[in-house]
Order: sequence, then C-alpha cells, then structure tokens
Amino acid sequence: MQFPKGVFSIPNLLCYFRVAYLPVMVLLFHLDYVGRAEHTTWPAWTNVALYTLAGLTDFLDGIIARWLKQETLLGKFLDSSTDKLVVSVSLICLVAYQQLQGIWMVMVIIIVSREILIAGVREFMALYNVVVKISWIGKWKLTIQMLFIGFLIAGEYGEDLVPHAVVIGRAGFVLATAMTIWSGWDYMREAWKTIQRLEAEGKV
Repeated sequence: MQFPKGVFSIPNLLCYFRVAYLPVMVLLFHLDYVGRAEHTTWPAWTNVALYTLAGLTDFLDGIIARWLKQETLLGKFLDSSTDKLVVSVSLICLVAYQQLQGIWMVMVIIIVSREILIAGVREFMALYNVVVKISWIGKWKLTIQMLFIGFLIAGEYGEDLVPHAVVIGRAGFVLATAMTIWSGWDYMREAWKTIQRLEAEGKV
C-alpha cells in the first residue's frame, strides 16, 4: 500500500488538523460561553473531544513519521509549532471566556511568554547553525500542559465524569506552569552557554 508523501503525508495531515482545529476551538468556547445560562453542555464536550484528538495526533504524528520513514524538515517544523499553537490558543480562550481569572492569568502569561521566548532562542541560534534540541523536560511539560488544559476546558461540566475535575485541572495547571519554568530555564541556560562559546570563537 502506497502512503502519501511530502506535503500531504499522513504525519503532516495530522499537523494540519491541529491548525484547522484552532478556529473551531474559539467558536466552541464562544458557544459554550453564551450557552452557560441555559446549561448547554455540547459545545464544551465537543471542544474537549476535539482537543483530546488534537493531543493524540501530536503524540502519533512523530511515531507514524518514523514508522513510515516520512520524517521531513517540514514535518519537524509543523510538529514543534502546532502543539504550541493549540496550547497557547486554548489558554487565551480560557482567559477570554472567564474560565481562568485572577492569579491563574499570571500562569497563562508565563506559559505563553515562555513559548515565544524559546521560539526566539531557536530562531537566533539557527542564524549560527545551532540546533536547539527538545529536552525531555520540554516533552513532559507539553504532555502535562495538554492533559490538564483538557480538564480546564471541560470546566464544571467535568464534575459529571470525574469528581473534583476543576480542582484536578487547576492543580495540574500549577504543575504544568512549574514544568514550563523549569524547561524554559533549562533552554536558556544551554542557549547562554552557546552564546558564550560563539563569542569566544568570534562568531557573534
């Protein structure tokens, strides 16, 4: 059986799904917000289902790419970018539609700022042909983020399936924020070492 390759390979299609989900996510957040007075639950549960599917595609695309021997530069770019888009947009929506307020907004700012900062570090390093590899801390950070953001998207409706779902989601979000700070510091420390080395070699 011949599998599609190149731009429309299966791993890349999974990444495109995550991008296509973003406007749908925003719409579902809005429908959930305007339907809360009538206790309309389907937008929230649809969002949870699609968000979970997006998380699974992030886990599977790399495995499928290696299995089908379809690892490409485009695929690596999409894989490392689209998951961060899903996390960032979901957090912004959680704040915009008042599901995360007060001190929780500070954690959202930390997570989104970290992603922007590390993207800048990667871009800067690329100018000097230095590849910033994804650390195991970064991988676990993303896993924890995506898992517990799902609880936050479900919100109070999650209590129907999992007791104390909101508390679990927020506790996990604290853990995700701590992992975000840890992984960000790890990246910046390695980037600083690289900058010092490049300066010593007269390349900066």
